[in-house]
Amino acid sequence: MLINLVPQFLASLEATDPAEAYRRYLDDHLPVLSAYWHNYILDLDSPHADDVIHRAVSADRRDLRALLDGHDVVGVAEETIRRCEDLYRSDRPFDVYLMVGVGGANAGELVVGGRGIAFVCLEHFTGRPNHESLGLGLRPELLPLWIAHEVAHTVRYTSPDSRSEIARIIHEMNGAYDFWETGSRATLRELMVNEGLAIAGSRIVAPGLEPWEYYGFLRRQYRRLRQLEAFLMRVVEGELDKSGLG
Repeated sequence: MLINLVPQFLASLEATDPAEAYRRYLDDHLPVLSAYWHNYILDLDSPHADDVIHRAVSADRRDLRALLDGHDVVGVAEETIRRCEDLYRSDRPFDVYLMVGVGGANAGELVVGGRGIAFVCLEHFTGRPNHESLGLGLRPELLPLWIAHEVAHTVRYTSPDSRSEIARIIHEMNGAYDFWETGSRATLRELMVNEGLAIAGSRIVAPGLEPWEYYGFLRRQYRRLRQLEAFLMRVVEGELDKSGLG
C-alpha cells in the first residue's frame, strides 16, 4: 500500500510553530517515523533531535515543490508497487511511504510489527543538491529504482519462506528491523547477498538505467570499483562468514 506523508509534512511548514507541528506529525505516524529516526538518523529522545527538526522545518523547499508540481510521483510509486508485487511475487503485504526525510538517506527499509516498509525521501530526488535539506540531487527518474530496491529488502525480510539470516534476526527481535542489530549479527556474506539481490531486483523492475545508478554510485566511483574488483574480492574472502560493525 502506498502512504504519502508529504502533504502533512508540507502543511507543518505553514504552521505558526513549524517545529511543534512537525512534532505532531511525528506523533501521528510514530511507529514508522520513530523507527526511521532510530535506524537512519538518531533516537527521537536524543538531545540533538531538536536541532535536526529545526533544520528540517527551516530548509528551503522550493526544489521539492517544483518536483511535486512537475512529476506525478504518486502515480510513479503506484506503478512501481504494482510491478514489484508482480515480479517479486510477494506473499506478504508491504507499505511504501513517500516522505520528506531529515538526513542523508534517500531511501530505506524497515519492518514494524512484522510488516515490511519501504520509504523514499523525496527531497533527494529533485535533480539539484540542496545543502539546507541535505538533498542529494538525484534525478526524479531514479524513484522507481529505489522503491524497487527497498521493496526487495522488505519481501526478503518478511516472507515466511525466506532463508535470509536477516529475516531470522528480525523474527528474534519480535518483528522489528534494527539496523544496528542486523549489522552487528548478520555475516558479511549475508549483507552482500542482501544488497546484491535488491540491486538485481531493481534492475528487473526499473530497467534501462545506467549500471552505476543501480549501485548508488557516481560513474567514476563505479568505474574505479570495477577496476579494483578482483583485489576487493580477495580482501573480503576471509571475512565473509564474520559479523560485527566496525
